[in-house]
Amino acid sequence: MKNTKTISAEELERKFDAGEEILEYFDLDNPIKPNKMQRLTLDLPSWTVTALDKEAVRIGITRQSLIKTLIDVGLRSAGHRNAPQSANA
Repeated sequence: MKNTKTISAEELERKFDAGEEILEYFDLDNPIKPNKMQRLTLDLPSWTVTALDKEAVRIGITRQSLIKTLIDVGLRSAGHRNAPQSANA
């Protein structure tokens, strides 16, 4: 792992906004991909799939987006706080 300098988020943002060099604060050899997708197969009763499809059409999104949104909302309400603040459904 590359030896990187430590800086506060506020100071990093200030340097970025001022156009200063900030790459020294990042380990470019080992980037973290926090939203890496993982495929999942899920078996559901047909009534659930029908209800998902109706709700997805009603709000104008895909079934997959609806499922991801419902899971995200459920996990956050259950107290799971490690999800990104602006999750993309």
